[in-house]
Amino acid sequence: MILKLKRTPGIYLIGFMASGKTTIGRALADELGWSFVDLDEDIEAAEGVSIAEIFDRQGEQEFRRIEKAAVEKRVRDVGHGRPLVLALGGGAFCDEATRELLTANGVPIWLDCSFNRVCARLEGTSHRPLARDPEKFRELYEQRRATYSKAECRIEVDSDDSGVAVAAILKLGIL
Repeated sequence: MILKLKRTPGIYLIGFMASGKTTIGRALADELGWSFVDLDEDIEAAEGVSIAEIFDRQGEQEFRRIEKAAVEKRVRDVGHGRPLVLALGGGAFCDEATRELLTANGVPIWLDCSFNRVCARLEGTSHRPLARDPEKFRELYEQRRATYSKAECRIEVDSDDSGVAVAAILKLGIL
């Protein structure tokens, strides 16, 4: 296990929406015997409404404030020695302060999923506010890739089998 994970045992899964962060995160946490938290589920439970409702009623800026506070809370838990696999929302790592916090207190891993696979996974869904406009959705995907590339590690997700990604993470040599 790398020294950073001994000090702050946090693995932070980042990537675009529908890249598999939650599914892979649960499987990885099970494999490691660590806790797992999906940040969006955490926020919805705390706020009592869906992410889409927060976007619609309060706007993206307020959602990002809520999201940042939720990340800070979970990183504090990790700082107290509670091993955690955390699946972040697609935009969380784009905030510079959040990115620095995650990098300093664990290992961010980018789950790099192709745009075509993301679209296939989202086909027929309507609960993703940022996926409503196809042209803007494609632009957002391209914009975020540059930020995601700042993660310490990158795993290509080209399969719907979460075990493949978990095995690739375990082979990184970070644990």
